Amino acid sequence: MSKVDHFLSKEEEQEIVEAIRIAEKNTSGEIRVHIEKTTSIDPYDRAKEVFHELKMDETDLKNGVLIYLAVEDHHFIICGDKGINDLVEADFWDCTRDVMATQFKKGDFKQGLVDGILRAGDRLQKYFPWQEGDTNELSNEISKG
Repeated sequence: MSKVDHFLSKEEEQEIVEAIRIAEKNTSGEIRVHIEKTTSIDPYDRAKEVFHELKMDETDLKNGVLIYLAVEDHHFIICGDKGINDLVEADFWDCTRDVMATQFKKGDFKQGLVDGILRAGDRLQKYFPWQEGDTNELSNEISKG
């Protein structure tokens, strides 16, 4: 088993998927989590690649959010699409990052992800509220590389 396969238990993964479902109940934003062992390129550049590979740049409102983790490298990136970045202030993701980092430093990766997802959903609600007819455009499942 790779480090990614046992980074989170199946129960923890289900809690994260449930957090995504809850976060997306109040926003049309789409949140995904991608976990991989390591990256050979700059983590932000890799997050942008994964964003594209997961077709997160194809949402109607360009309001996808990727939380990318490179486990062995100890890097995580929060990456928002153009629709979000065009509307929000430059430090929009700072509080989400800080909430996650606090839990990660304690070694509680599941809680860091859950807290970050819920915070992201809460923040997105202001700019991208859920509206009648909104559909879940992207899978809530955790992707792994």
